[in-house]
Amino acid sequence: MITTPTTIKGQVGPQNPNGKDAFKNLDLSAFLAMMIAELQNQDPMNPMDNAQLLQQVSQIREIESNMRLVNTLESLAKAQNITGGALLIGKQIKGLDAQGNSVSGKVDKVAMEGQDLFLYIGDSKIPIKNITEVSQEGNTTDIH
Repeated sequence: MITTPTTIKGQVGPQNPNGKDAFKNLDLSAFLAMMIAELQNQDPMNPMDNAQLLQQVSQIREIESNMRLVNTLESLAKAQNITGGALLIGKQIKGLDAQGNSVSGKVDKVAMEGQDLFLYIGDSKIPIKNITEVSQEGNTTDIH
């Protein structure tokens, strides 16, 4: 019997059409549940190799460690954003509000909403990414 190798083009396996990671929202408890189900349903005549089990336990620990690291980095970034924004309280700024209107004046307060930092001039709310100029009474610094 003669076998002929064939070439497979593209990706093999399930595809995710929207381009997002299918396992992105998989948490540690779901991973553990999958591993326990795999152990309970394995073939008793061909059980999982100890090396495979140790590798999966190692992966669980790595996932848990990565989750803690991500949470720490997110908290640090949020604190850094708030601190940076707080330094602008009392400063004169120019920028665009969320509707694209030009706004200028003295920063009254700073607030985080989700992952976004906003500066307030009276009732006007300006995303920090839309600030074009910062100054202290009379001194102007252009941020283009």
